Amino acid sequence: MITETHGIAHALLGNLTWAALPYVRAWRDPSLSEIIGAGAGSMVVLGAIALFALITWLGKWRYLWTEWFTTLDHKKLGIMYVLLAGVMLTRALIEAMLIRTQQATAINAPGLVEPGHFAQLFTTHGSIMVFFMAMPFLIGLINYVVPLQIGARDMAFPYLNSVGFWLTAAGSALMMASLTIGEFSTGGWSGYPPYTELAYSGGVGPDYWIWAVSLSSLGSMTVGINVACTIFKFRAPGMGFMRMPLFCWTSLCTAILMIFAMPPLTVVTLLLAGDRYLGMHFFTDGGGGNMMNYANMFWLFGHPEVYILILPAFGVFSEVISAFSSKELYGYTSLVLATTAIAVLSFTVWLHHFFTMGQGADVNAAFGIATMTIGIPTGVKIYDWIFTMFRGEVRFTPPMLFSIAFMMTFVIGGFTGIILATPPLDYMVHDTLFLVAHFHNMLIPGTLYGMIAGYMFWFPKAFGFRLNERWGRISFSCWAGGFFLAFFPLYVLGAAGMARRTQEVFDPAFRPWLYIALFGALVLFAGLASLFIQLYVSIRDRAENMVPIGDPWDARGLEWSVSAPPPEWNFAVIPHVGNRDAFYWRKRNHGAYVRADQYKDIELPKNLMCGPVIGVAAGLCCFGLIWHIWWIASLFAAASVLTVIARSFQRDTTRTIPAAEVEAVDRRWLAGAHASRPVPRQQEETSLNQGLAEGFEPDRAHGLA
Repeated sequence: MITETHGIAHALLGNLTWAALPYVRAWRDPSLSEIIGAGAGSMVVLGAIALFALITWLGKWRYLWTEWFTTLDHKKLGIMYVLLAGVMLTRALIEAMLIRTQQATAINAPGLVEPGHFAQLFTTHGSIMVFFMAMPFLIGLINYVVPLQIGARDMAFPYLNSVGFWLTAAGSALMMASLTIGEFSTGGWSGYPPYTELAYSGGVGPDYWIWAVSLSSLGSMTVGINVACTIFKFRAPGMGFMRMPLFCWTSLCTAILMIFAMPPLTVVTLLLAGDRYLGMHFFTDGGGGNMMNYANMFWLFGHPEVYILILPAFGVFSEVISAFSSKELYGYTSLVLATTAIAVLSFTVWLHHFFTMGQGADVNAAFGIATMTIGIPTGVKIYDWIFTMFRGEVRFTPPMLFSIAFMMTFVIGGFTGIILATPPLDYMVHDTLFLVAHFHNMLIPGTLYGMIAGYMFWFPKAFGFRLNERWGRISFSCWAGGFFLAFFPLYVLGAAGMARRTQEVFDPAFRPWLYIALFGALVLFAGLASLFIQLYVSIRDRAENMVPIGDPWDARGLEWSVSAPPPEWNFAVIPHVGNRDAFYWRKRNHGAYVRADQYKDIELPKNLMCGPVIGVAAGLCCFGLIWHIWWIASLFAAASVLTVIARSFQRDTTRTIPAAEVEAVDRRWLAGAHASRPVPRQQEETSLNQGLAEGFEPDRAHGLA
């Protein structure tokens, strides 16, 4: 809620007053709901203070600035994206537990939080999971893996890559700031007007949503342009499109979807801002606008967004299933065609998100048929993955377990999708928990399982040591079991008529199902906690699990052909590709672990402070807009623009790595490969694994001579 200010106070602080702080609200109204809000804000503040103090105590600020914050290295930016996703996932999962706790305790009772607070919870949970968890996670994996898989040294536009990350980080910072200053939107993750218009939501909540999402969408669009250009223009010699790993294909289709799907979102959020700030009437029926324009434009982004989230996971599953089945990917061409078909069809089905909003039966039928059509290429993929495993040497590692669980769970979710794609049936379960169960049934296995599998699969490549497999299996058990417990009861509740986003429940017959769903949410949180424990244990025991040679899974792509972690320049010499599964082919033909005939100087981009400066300035500008502190908004908007202009005059943007240094690093790694003991696949989860697969030992005759 906004408290009006006047005079100098308004000029300096806009609408920001003490009442915006959750602690003040809790002091004035010490209800359980306000105390929970103040506690959440305190966690953010204390966490930030503790992190600042820890970095200061360790004396790592200079290291972080020079090695990470200003880096243009795609690998480090990818890792920072994944770290950001981990932080936001933690918050979103805590909110999910609170949502389930509220519904389980509010059966003919008020529960823990009041209705407005509950609405903020489901809005932030959805917004974070889509824009600030799933998107950074998949972008992080794409950033790290794609240049390595196509034999490139970096992304096409390293500077743009940095700007994209810091814009996303700025949007995430606004999401976190809403916990400690003010409030968040209560309009759901889709931000539908007229509810989010000024007349119905006069506080700063919708403004937080508008500017956080706008920054995120701008960042994602830059990523799409960057990834597409990288794949089109920076593939290694000989790597034609049909020789690319499937993860590159899914990344390319995702990038194209980002380029075309993100602008409608940016436009619609800015038009909504025009309604709220300038008194426009784009989406208010009474002023000549039409809220259906919002619905159409939002879902023109929203449904391709579903496949932006899912396609990279399909790529991860393809890599994981092939590697841990010890087989070439079955039906590569059909998988490529299915991926592109899904990408195209994703733009043709947006209307199924609002079958009930007034279209005629013919229009609904057309979009229903188009929706069901997507099931065909998806089914092709499932069969291809099954046939890849058929008669393969399948190893049930944690990434493989997530992949198998995905196939089973995703197919079930697909069946419920057929129900929702049938307009008459959609009317029956519209806006109920059945819908909530369905989209979690698609996005948790279809995105989150894929991201976790990819994180576990490529972690040894990024850091040089394997993750602890025991804790990986524990985490998998919690995620898989917790998912069924948390969401399958929602199908029952939805079919019984329980509306989504219900703060208080009046039918005691729902109680058992709500209790089971709450227990499932707790198990899911245990899965997340297990991931953190796995990371801690793995770092603690890293000396026993080092894989410096870089091929711990006997895998196939070029990313496994270099050391773990890879050097800053990725490849000592840009590889020439003659086959699909280029590294596997080299291993079979004694072409791996061989020194180059000639080493050359390598040119890399210099670190640059423009990315973090633009991100911080954009974040502060949006904060000023949210609270109507116009001098802050103007000052930092100007700072962003001036930084971009100043960067355009900079000419000294690269540095050169001497050939002698490249050769020394490469020879040191090759010497390690020749000295390492190869391990069979059956022992790849033991400390014997140094990243060299048995049967593909280095050719002593051509190694270091």
